[in-house]
Amino acid sequence: MITVRQIQRMWSGKSYERLLELLTAPRPEVSSRLLGQLLSHGAGSLPAAAMAVIRLDELAQSYVPFYSELVRTILNAQRPDGGWGDVMVTALCLRALMCGQGHGIAIDGGLALLAELQKPEGIWPAMPVRRMPADAFASAFMLTLLGDSEPFRQVVRLDGAMEWFESNELALDEETRKVWARMKRRSARAPRQISNTGPTASAASVSCKTFWDFSAALST
Repeated sequence: MITVRQIQRMWSGKSYERLLELLTAPRPEVSSRLLGQLLSHGAGSLPAAAMAVIRLDELAQSYVPFYSELVRTILNAQRPDGGWGDVMVTALCLRALMCGQGHGIAIDGGLALLAELQKPEGIWPAMPVRRMPADAFASAFMLTLLGDSEPFRQVVRLDGAMEWFESNELALDEETRKVWARMKRRSARAPRQISNTGPTASAASVSCKTFWDFSAALST
């Protein structure tokens, strides 16, 4: 079980890759493919910051001084288009910012970008360019992080995404199927009342446990 002190020590020592590996290792749906794609972004510093925020929120440790440093790292890296580079890292940063009290303007910008990038068939490209091919793996990961978030559900066509995966489930590769299976279990527990008629309001306070709960795995 990774501790707050270990998180702080690795972050301060710029051991971003190791920190990200330790924070994601207990998750059964995390694969070398997923970790590799996250690490390809800025040597892992940004996804490591986002994952650290999520973990600290789970531990009810958002009051520790370096929590604010992690959040500032995420906010300062936001791009003019509202995202943080590729769709997977954008989803991870949004999930982190939705912890605790959230940061409305930054969250709204990221969600608006994801709504804009959603393709007619229902899923998303891996890169923030709508004309790029749809990427099932990136889309499944994003839905795992954000699919239960009401602000996300208000701005995207979640039913369209779910229907695409249900229709193409047998054609998914093994790693994508594993991530999708987790999202499908979540969707079975959550009502699908989707509204995408306008920009989302600022996100309400939420717990990261609701969306990607590391607690059980990390405490065993």
